[in-house]
Amino acid sequence: MTTTQQQSERLQSLDFFRGVTMFLLIAAFTHLSQHLMSPELEGTFIYKLGIQLEHAEWIGFHFWDLIQPFFMFIVGVAMPFSFANRIKKGASYKDIRNHVYIRALLMLLLGWWLYCIEPEEINFRFQNVLAQLSVTYIIAFLIMRKSTIFQIIFSVALILLAEIIYRTFSVEGFDQPFVNGHNFGSWLNIQISGEEHNSSWAIFNAIPTAAHTIWGVLAGQLLLSKRTNIEKMKILVMAGFLGLAIGYGFSAITPIIKHIATSTFVFASGGWTFLALALSYWLIDIKKYRKGIWIFTLVGMNPLFIYLFAHIGGADLVASIAAPITNGLSVWTGDLIAKIILSLIDLYLLWYICYWMYKNKIFIRI
Repeated sequence: MTTTQQQSERLQSLDFFRGVTMFLLIAAFTHLSQHLMSPELEGTFIYKLGIQLEHAEWIGFHFWDLIQPFFMFIVGVAMPFSFANRIKKGASYKDIRNHVYIRALLMLLLGWWLYCIEPEEINFRFQNVLAQLSVTYIIAFLIMRKSTIFQIIFSVALILLAEIIYRTFSVEGFDQPFVNGHNFGSWLNIQISGEEHNSSWAIFNAIPTAAHTIWGVLAGQLLLSKRTNIEKMKILVMAGFLGLAIGYGFSAITPIIKHIATSTFVFASGGWTFLALALSYWLIDIKKYRKGIWIFTLVGMNPLFIYLFAHIGGADLVASIAAPITNGLSVWTGDLIAKIILSLIDLYLLWYICYWMYKNKIFIRI
């Protein structure tokens, strides 16, 4: 098997992982989790599932808290593959660097723009995944030609830097590192966005979570190496369990809080990302499982478009098409079941948009 063929296959597992992540991400815009958490379902498995599809309120860890780390990690994994292909086509390092800078700027502007759609005033808020990714992407790129050891040490240093800042910040009213609204992250939000736009989600999260993108780059470099498939998977699994051990092991000292990306959150979520990639790699590249993976893979072909489309009201627009049907069904199924069905139809139609674009070879990238 040629190197080109090997890289192509590895990208299939990456596309699958990206597709699953994007599928879950757009599901958030269908309001499915809110319907599953209806008081009528309290105490049932469905209700508990709905809870896992929402962020933890503050301290703690829900499945949904992994989606952004997954996405940032995936971008990192793709970077060595993407840049290798560009170099193969004749691009210089300067060309790639300029592309990275422009792409990061566009992600930052798009992330900011999403906060300026509804409000009448312009406000500088950068907490969403695109804006955060623009920072982590640049940081990961600037050190990706360094040694593996350097990248690991640098990523851990960013996490520890954030930990130290939170613990030592002494401005009155914001000197409680792990209390919502009274920590360094909240203070920085106010300085950048203003008191009226303060949020429990910290803009500063881009610094410690840059580790996710750096670790993704390391995983991508591993997958491009000459190691055997089994060796690669073992390293991914070991990295995953190490992250979990650190994250959960120190959670009694530093609580796991996604809102401010505490050190334990970054390590624990990073551990799960490594394990998720390892599972995808084992299924698709080692076991050669292909059946049905296209259902998710094609969603990952247009991640930016479908995220922006769903975010700016596209999901609600699509749902309005099916609403008359489900409104009629509510007579027989009840209001809650009709709402759940509407969310599922909405999700299917969003998926179908990705399918239509894929079939017509329409790919929107920056």
